Amino acid sequence: MNEPVDRRHFLATTASGAAAVALTAAAGGTAMGPGPPPPASGAAAVALTAAAGGTAMAAAPATSTGPAAPRGRARALTGVRPFPLGAVTLLPSAFKDNQSRNTAYLRYVDIDRLLHTFRLNVGLASSAQPCGGWESPTTELRGHSTGHLLSGLALSYANTGDTALLDKGRKLVSALAACQAKSPAAGYGQGYLSAFPENFFDRLESGSGVWAPYYTIHKIMAGLVDQHRLAGNAEALDVVERQAAWVDTRTGKLGYDQMQRVLQTEFGGMNEVLADLHAITGDTRWLRVAERFTHARVFDPLARNEDQLAGLHANTQIPKMVGALRLWEQGLNSRYRTIGENFWKIVTDHHTYVIGGNSNGEAFHEPDAIAAQLSNNCCENCNSYNMLKLTRLIHFHAPDRTDLLDYYERTLFNQMLGEQDPDSAHGFNIYYTGLAPGAFKQQPSFMGTDPNQYSTDYNNFSCDHGSGMETQAKFADTIYTYADRSLLVNLFIPSELRWQEKAITWRQNTGFPDQQTTTLTVASGAASLELRVRIPAWATGARAALNGTTLPDQPKPGSWLVIDRSWKAGDRVDVTLPMALKLDPTPDDPDVQAVLYGPVVLAGAYGNRPNMTMPRLVKDSVRQQSGSTLKFTATASGETVTLLPIARVHHQNYNVYWLTGEPPTPPPAFAAWHRFDETGGTSAADATGNGKTATLTGGASWTTGRTGGAVALNGTDGYIALADDLLAGATAYSVAAWVRLDGQAVEWSRIFDIGTGVTANMFLTPRADSGKLRFAITAGGGGAEQRIEADPLPTGQWTHVAVAYGSGTAVLYVDGREVGRNAQVTVEPRHFGNHLRAAYLGKSQYPDPYLKGAIDDFRVYGRTLTAAEVTTLAQ
Repeated sequence: MNEPVDRRHFLATTASGAAAVALTAAAGGTAMGPGPPPPASGAAAVALTAAAGGTAMAAAPATSTGPAAPRGRARALTGVRPFPLGAVTLLPSAFKDNQSRNTAYLRYVDIDRLLHTFRLNVGLASSAQPCGGWESPTTELRGHSTGHLLSGLALSYANTGDTALLDKGRKLVSALAACQAKSPAAGYGQGYLSAFPENFFDRLESGSGVWAPYYTIHKIMAGLVDQHRLAGNAEALDVVERQAAWVDTRTGKLGYDQMQRVLQTEFGGMNEVLADLHAITGDTRWLRVAERFTHARVFDPLARNEDQLAGLHANTQIPKMVGALRLWEQGLNSRYRTIGENFWKIVTDHHTYVIGGNSNGEAFHEPDAIAAQLSNNCCENCNSYNMLKLTRLIHFHAPDRTDLLDYYERTLFNQMLGEQDPDSAHGFNIYYTGLAPGAFKQQPSFMGTDPNQYSTDYNNFSCDHGSGMETQAKFADTIYTYADRSLLVNLFIPSELRWQEKAITWRQNTGFPDQQTTTLTVASGAASLELRVRIPAWATGARAALNGTTLPDQPKPGSWLVIDRSWKAGDRVDVTLPMALKLDPTPDDPDVQAVLYGPVVLAGAYGNRPNMTMPRLVKDSVRQQSGSTLKFTATASGETVTLLPIARVHHQNYNVYWLTGEPPTPPPAFAAWHRFDETGGTSAADATGNGKTATLTGGASWTTGRTGGAVALNGTDGYIALADDLLAGATAYSVAAWVRLDGQAVEWSRIFDIGTGVTANMFLTPRADSGKLRFAITAGGGGAEQRIEADPLPTGQWTHVAVAYGSGTAVLYVDGREVGRNAQVTVEPRHFGNHLRAAYLGKSQYPDPYLKGAIDDFRVYGRTLTAAEVTTLAQ
């Protein structure tokens, strides 16, 4: 990463006289000298400081009998910088292991195979075997992995000094330069460099449909920038400047409205890489081009701090925010900083799962929808890769904020460390980290069929395969940051830091998170500086010792331990960070909870147990196993379960979110009955007297029914919201209604859909992807559905439909006649959770089309209707 422009001045504070030691609780309050200080060499003093306010009192020197005079507040840092990657060496740990496997892959991968489509695109000969996945010769995203490889090689070289990676990067850049030089002869614009023809951009600009050409261009340009910045490759800068000039020419001819339409298609971090190019060259041309990638539809609401993310592809948006921060760093309007920081706050507060990731099915959903959005397609790893980049940038300008680094730690230790297969010699990475009950780390079906393969050398090139090459190469980049005389210890990862300007080397030895301590030792050199160690929000009762002597104050959770003194070789700081068990409830269903130990998310290890329902956890049963700090047992759904850190669970089914509390009482035999005979308003009464009133929503309206009234649904936004908990706790049920389809039903529209969200639901669609009527029930997302299918319903007439379930058998009826059954149903509404707050007529749990037609006489039972009873209802 390029070092950001430092926009703030640091408030200088120095200890008068000899060296001082300051122990800081950044959360505020007043710190008082506790009496006699610990032993100190010379005239050293100990100061206890409240960095966010209050008065700091220095303890008396060793020869004094009274308190020292006040020294004032500890300074507040307003900006920090990253160390060069080469200044930090990873020591043996899981992070080092991941890095080593990734480096082995970077050394192994054949660049000629990745260059194959680049060369053919400009008429150069290539006999290399084509790659698969999204690098196949027919895939419109081809070329993006070459950009990731450029970055991965540069990052790994910068951190490890491996010259084989340096040489490989140089060869790859030179080969790309040769392709770029051939572009005009191939009929492309000057400077064009890609693995697909330039007419993809014609399609983009005309709106005729294309995957994401600027996304790929961004990856290539970012890789070239990294090769220049991190590997000193001058040719890479020449190539990327020519590519940027092509972007300028291409986008400069577009009017504002047309450019905004172009920006509706994913474009990666084009604004970021162009801002980086300005930082390198000082040429303001690149800032002008970068601002063309300001996507008003997304940026404007964020500037107003409005959450309008629902329905947007998540990883399309996150790189734009990294770019927004970079534009502000390069001197443009502070509105860009506001946009990026507002986005970070909205996503981490309202769209983030317990492991730090976001998105389900790659999309943002309604704010605080977590329990309702659990699937095997949660938490795309690319999203978290980019969220960590954004978090890091914000940290540079708000270094006192420990919440930024708490989020970074949570995501890094749980999701990113665990995305790589430890059994893979080449460090293959998964696409999603699923969170449905019984999730399994594997490539999604569109990338491969082997459930035990996270990826492959050449046949599974996805965006996450690519970003994984970078993630596993740059673990060292945020462990430490610095200001003029301040060293920040942000993460607890075994490592060695060489601060060249201060002529001092620090070593961090820790078994974290298996151990609750970290030791920071001056390995060599000497310097007067301020050491700041993050005290996470989860670390209640943290303690520190300097050279074996316990410091007298306890830093507060969510603060910084600050020690300001003259340091010499052999000085040692031991920090204890107590970890405790915690249950973390989801915002949309507090009875659905995850288990954490400190920052570590614990997952139930279930071996070969696919298609699980969410287990019900006995909360006070979680016990740490003796002799192991990160192995626990618990009782869930009547069995003993082993809990392990989610980052260490591989090649087996696992569970992260648990039902808690008492199960609900089953519904009455006749649970709800909507005749829909009202003629006005939006409320539909419950004729059973149970008070389960339904509500007409959007374009739903009253109309004439089969008998009496009915509700008409317009197929665009009209639906009926049913009452909460209609079938909560049910072990038997029946659902019946009259329905009229106005024309052929749109695929995946719903007659009814009852559940908690996309994880747990039961629905009846008039037209599934098979073209047939389908009833399905699941407690583990779409991949775990148990189904019945039948011939499509007729259109333009009233048809009676019913589903009756009991004792493991579900039966589907049409007009009183059985049309299908499934006698192996194991999922019941009682498995959905304690509350069913997502129940609709005419609307899906997913962003599927609405039903166009009408519904009459809707009934819900807490028992199994007989065939004769269904026949009677259909008369």
